[in-house]
Amino acid sequence: MLRKIVHWLKQKKYYLKRSIQTAKALHTVKKHGVETHVNAKCLFTRQCEFGNNCNFNGMTVRGWGHVFFGDNFHSGQDCLIITHVHNYKGDAIPYDNTYIHKDVKIEDNVWLGDRVIVLGGVTIGEGAIIQAGSVVVKDIPPLAIAGGHPAVPFKYRDKEHYYRLKELGQFN
Repeated sequence: MLRKIVHWLKQKKYYLKRSIQTAKALHTVKKHGVETHVNAKCLFTRQCEFGNNCNFNGMTVRGWGHVFFGDNFHSGQDCLIITHVHNYKGDAIPYDNTYIHKDVKIEDNVWLGDRVIVLGGVTIGEGAIIQAGSVVVKDIPPLAIAGGHPAVPFKYRDKEHYYRLKELGQFN
């Protein structure tokens, strides 16, 4: 009986911690939908927008570019999005004190594996999957499964299966 109580208390502590992390994230961002879950340490900027049913398991967003996460987004652990770079075309070498800001758009039903890095100026298309450890430096087409450094599509999801599940509302 004591084990059950201890287990129950540990679960409550986990869910309370997760609720606090989610509340902090929602308070930080520009706009958010419903059913957002932050399950690990995440850092967001005011320029972030979340769709519905977004799940973050460790995400850091750096920079002042706008970042949009579509509906049903899922991230692995330790993901990073960088939306600015030093201005190397400025008044000093190797760069000056200004930044170049670039937006990131992540469309609906995208899944990022663990430790994915996304650089500014890219769009990740609907239903895409990015393999763990990849670096996304250019646009990824819809339904692509991409990986590597730089991330490139090496396979595509089954289009009929994907759209059938989407039509049935089978979202996790």
